[in-house]
Amino acid sequence: MIKIKSFFTKLLQWEHWPTFMFYMPLFPYYIITAIKAKHPFFFLTINPAIKYSGNGTESKFETIELIPQKYKPSSILIKEGEPFVDVLLKIQEKNIHFPLIAKPDIGFRGYLVKKIDSKEDLEMYLKKNDIDIIIQEFIDYKHECGILYHKIPGEDKGKITSITLKKFLTVTGNGNASLSELILNDKRAYLYYDLLKNIHREKILAIPKKGVQIKLTVIGNHSKGTQFINGNHLITKELEQTLDTLHQQITGWNYGRLDIKYNTFEELTAGEYFKILEINGIISEPTHIYDPTNASYFDAIRSIKKHWSIMNKIALKNHQIFHIPYPKTTPYIKEMLWLRSYSKKLIKLSKRH
Repeated sequence: MIKIKSFFTKLLQWEHWPTFMFYMPLFPYYIITAIKAKHPFFFLTINPAIKYSGNGTESKFETIELIPQKYKPSSILIKEGEPFVDVLLKIQEKNIHFPLIAKPDIGFRGYLVKKIDSKEDLEMYLKKNDIDIIIQEFIDYKHECGILYHKIPGEDKGKITSITLKKFLTVTGNGNASLSELILNDKRAYLYYDLLKNIHREKILAIPKKGVQIKLTVIGNHSKGTQFINGNHLITKELEQTLDTLHQQITGWNYGRLDIKYNTFEELTAGEYFKILEINGIISEPTHIYDPTNASYFDAIRSIKKHWSIMNKIALKNHQIFHIPYPKTTPYIKEMLWLRSYSKKLIKLSKRH
């Protein structure tokens, strides 16, 4: 019964629709722009510092390394099959403590991103997943957001075009209902019941005390239930100046979304007390569009088109004025075929957890 209810809720609420529903209507626009640019993959010149400008095949660890030290979380890369004793030594050398975050070096949609509480859990996680993994310190700042920023090459200042505030799934105990019942009775949490039941399997039948709030997930991904809230009202010249200063320290990055943890937005705006969890390149979405409160499905598509036009401008300028070459077609197609195969593996691995 719960699966049927969940299916129809997701069907009727467009924020839960599959990704292709937001991009398929824009395919004709892409064809026209590619013809004008005289290359099918002209957009891959946007971020020279990131492999294929951040199309999804890039190493997240390598993009993390682009972040200035002040804003970079302690992170290590664990290669597939690396001895666990070596993993523990790396963690110790980087002064990373439990709990920590583990995630695929090449990943998407929050697959296999997990908070790990102990050495035993980490060893089990690595044994289950035969891929390269990033281990990252757990940043316990109170809030998380995504900021989409771009700077047209040759211009003095950049622009913020999207801020997404992330509201994590929580339930509050009433002293009578089990955690399972609280999840099933929550108007949003029940949509992710199978995922949450697995995350909280050791206490899913426990009865939380009255008034106790339980955070159901710490991963700020829409596919894991995190609610995306339009925060564009927080865009200010001061915040743009902070990101301009950051941009000056990352050569070859012109467009993308920064996933940030912070304590207060005032501190973030002033450039203090925040950490950048990831830099996402050309596959970055203006994720504020998934807040349906004051927007429609068609508003979301228009926003994506607007951001595509910004990327087109950067790509063409980089190629025509700064002479950044277009990539060779055959190697790129091979890379995308590999990504398709890898994505299937990632989804398969995620079902084991």
